Amino acid sequence: MTPATTTPTPTTPRGRRLPLSGVLRLGRPADIWFKPALSVVASVAPPNLTLLALGRLDLALYTMAGSLCALYAHNRPYAARARVLAWVVLGMVGGLAVSLVTASLTGSAVVLVTVGALLAALQKALCDATRIGPPGNVVLTFITSASLFAPQTLGQVPGHLALALAAGGWAWLVGMAPGLLRPHGPERRATAGALNAAAACADTRGTGEGHSGSRAMAAAAVQAAWQSLLATRGSRTRRALERLVVRAEVALAAPADTDPEQLRTWARELTGTRPVPVVHDPVATDELLGVDAELAVPPRPLWQRLGPLTPIAVRTALGCALAGYASLALGVGRPYWALVTAASLYQANLVLTWSRGVQRVFGNLLGVLLFAAVAPLAHLGQTALVLCCLAFNFGAEALIGRNYWLGTVCVTPMALLITEFTGFQEPGRLITERAVDTVVGALVGLVAAVAVTNRRAGDRVEHALAAVERSREHTARLLAESAPAPVALQAARRSLAAALADLRATVDAASGEWWQRALPQERVVRAEQAGHRTLAATVRHDGPRRSARTEDVRP
Repeated sequence: MTPATTTPTPTTPRGRRLPLSGVLRLGRPADIWFKPALSVVASVAPPNLTLLALGRLDLALYTMAGSLCALYAHNRPYAARARVLAWVVLGMVGGLAVSLVTASLTGSAVVLVTVGALLAALQKALCDATRIGPPGNVVLTFITSASLFAPQTLGQVPGHLALALAAGGWAWLVGMAPGLLRPHGPERRATAGALNAAAACADTRGTGEGHSGSRAMAAAAVQAAWQSLLATRGSRTRRALERLVVRAEVALAAPADTDPEQLRTWARELTGTRPVPVVHDPVATDELLGVDAELAVPPRPLWQRLGPLTPIAVRTALGCALAGYASLALGVGRPYWALVTAASLYQANLVLTWSRGVQRVFGNLLGVLLFAAVAPLAHLGQTALVLCCLAFNFGAEALIGRNYWLGTVCVTPMALLITEFTGFQEPGRLITERAVDTVVGALVGLVAAVAVTNRRAGDRVEHALAAVERSREHTARLLAESAPAPVALQAARRSLAAALADLRATVDAASGEWWQRALPQERVVRAEQAGHRTLAATVRHDGPRRSARTEDVRP
């Protein structure tokens, strides 16, 4: 690989300009867009229809708390998904318990908003630290915030929590059910994504237009594939998938020596239930031993991962609290709408937060117009109300992957219809209050994001740079040996690839922050160039021994 030799000069962080172009642009749908959509319908429908038959639709808020857990962990292997979904259900029920107990002990709206803001900050920090993935903290915050303003007594709390826990257990079963038919589906999709991204990088031959961007995307896809595979136990299928990810990783390090069509062929063979292509590689065993060594390394403690997220958590707490207080001051009857709007904004940096704010406001305002059109149909009866909610549940998950605002067009009327489970309300008032709370929550949330600076973002770049430099130096020392141990060399290469991917993600996040010192852009580029040259050297070192062929085996 021949990297560019031009040395860039330090630039002002890109986060000093808040973009408008492209914020509302639609992307391509996800490969499995229909699975979360069908899962949430299968999870929500039985509890809601049961309550409808019993004439107790007023309890649907509590079953929805458990049912909506089915939205999580669709990208996780099933063994890991079982654990993640269980923790999501417990986290949802735990937050609901705090909300219901608080609601039963006080009627002070100020206290309720404060508790909701603190819960939102905690949920945001935990979801980011554990990398739970979409929909992140927003669904948790929506349920806990709405529950704070539900009439409640202490005697009712155990029964309501039992409903949530039972619905959460059903959601767990719904989330795990596809594994009976395709037990390795998530890992296969992640591996196919890595192969396709590596093929796009190989198309540039290492020097063509767009190589830098395609290389970054490929590195992220390869890391995502490794994270998926490292979350599963050893099996013949996992070993076969690991060998394919190794090939994607090699292509990333040496795109000029890679056949992109071969990578795409392997990716196509991973779709459906077809056999997993097995790559026989003389040195792959060494690399997979390095993977086994990585599996033996314990993960970082949770408290260490929470530390860098303190500014985001403070932003969330302050923004949600101020949004709720502002809504109360305006006399809106449901201040939790403003609170949830603010909570939904906060992303990795200020630029992304701004973009999410524009998407949220645009989608919500279209959503209230859609509610106005659907309300006459939903008000025909409680059955029609439940069916409309199910339709919007499906639409939200089916569309949100195209762009966040498109999903919220369905989320907004769904949330408004849920408030009518206890009785039909006047649509004009609901529309007005929701529109006001959306604008208030977005404006106040953005102000809090600007006010609470994230100066740690620059420190994280320095730490990521140091990690890349240490890993590169270690790999270079191994290459300098006359006969480096293959396992050690491949483990070092994977460590360097992971450090480079983390550096790029950290720099992208920090570049979108305001009020911080200029980022060391020249040092970053030099470190990336040197790191990728070293990766290419490890591939050339193994080149004479690498002779791959493929055959199909049944997983």
